Amino acid sequence: MLLSFRDSFNATFGKVFFDKVSNNFFPKFSSAALAFLMVLLVGCSGVSINDYRSNQPALVLEEFFDGNLSAHGVVKNRSGKVIRYFNADIKASWENGVGTLDEDFLFDDGEKQRRVWTLRPAGEGRYIGTAGDVVGEGRGTVVGNAMFLDYVLRIPYGDGTLDIRVDDRMYLVSPNVLINESSLRKFGFEVGRLLLVIERRP
Repeated sequence: MLLSFRDSFNATFGKVFFDKVSNNFFPKFSSAALAFLMVLLVGCSGVSINDYRSNQPALVLEEFFDGNLSAHGVVKNRSGKVIRYFNADIKASWENGVGTLDEDFLFDDGEKQRRVWTLRPAGEGRYIGTAGDVVGEGRGTVVGNAMFLDYVLRIPYGDGTLDIRVDDRMYLVSPNVLINESSLRKFGFEVGRLLLVIERRP
C-alpha cells in the first residue's frame, strides 16, 4: 500500500523475467492444466482476516494514519534477496471521513518517489483505496489489529504497461507501530515482496 512500486519493480523484475515465464514455463501447460494450477494456488491461501478479530491493539485507520509518520522498509525479489531499501515520510489527514496519505520515499540509490493514496470508508470495516497508478479501486478490510488491502498496480513494461496484483497485509503491533507485508503476483505467482515498518511520530 505504501510504496510506489512502479520504477523499482520494473527495473528489478521487468521484461527479462516475464519473457522467461511466458516462453519457458507457460507453454509446457495446456490451458486446462494452467487453469487448474491457478485454482490450486488460490485455494492454498487460507489465512482469513477474521483470524485476527480478537487481536489487540485494535487498528483504527482514522487514528493511526493521522499526522506525521515515518516508514522504513526493504524490497525483495522473487528469490527472497533484498534488492532495495528505503525510508519515507508520510503526511496523513482526514476530511469529511475521507483519508489522504501523502508519501515521499527515498531509496538507497538516491531515487525519490511520491504517491498519494485516498481512503474512503465503505461500511463495516471496509475501505476503498485509490491512487494514480492503481487500476480501478483497491479493496481493504480492517478486523482486529489487521488490515488486508488488495489492488492491481499498473507499471511501465516495454512500450506499454503491465498489471501486477498486490496483496497488502498490515498489523498494528503497538499503538504507534504498524508492520506491512506486501506480496506482488503475476500469473498467480509471487514475483516480489515488500516489508516495512510504519511509525507514528510524537
